[in-house]
Parts: sequence; structure tokens; C-alpha cells
Amino acid sequence: MVKIYTTDSCPYCTRAKALLQQRGVPFEEIRISWDDDAAWDELSRRSGMQTVPQIFAGDRLIGGYTELAQLDSTQGLDSLKAG
Repeated sequence: MVKIYTTDSCPYCTRAKALLQQRGVPFEEIRISWDDDAAWDELSRRSGMQTVPQIFAGDRLIGGYTELAQLDSTQGLDSLKAG
């Protein structure tokens, strides 16, 4: 299952969700508040990133919107549909 960590009013989060929807990739959106320090610390430890969106396929970090779009243009997103 793809999980996408987002915040409100994030244009790249909106783009990433739209791309996943266009490609028929099911995903779970997890919204993080800007003032939730514990959630940000945990996410940063997991990914090494301090930005959103953060997109995971299972335990594998895809990255943010740029990496998702690059994956789509080079390999497609079909591999994200399973599991």
C-alpha cells in the first residue's frame, strides 16, 4: 500500500495525490500538522526528509512529488498498484 504524508495547503502534496489518482494507484493519506513535532521527528527519522509530501510504497521511500513524477515518466506507476 502506498502511504503519502501531507500537510494542508501543500501544492506538491496535491499534485502527488492527483498523479496517484490518475494512474489508479490506491493510497492512504496521512496528514501531519505543522506543529506536531513528534510526528515530524518520527517521519524525519524514517525518511531523512523534512518536507512533504513523503511517499512510501510499503517500507520503501519513493520520495516526494519530483521523485514520484520521475518514476512515472521512466517506469510508470503500475508497480505501486500491487500491495
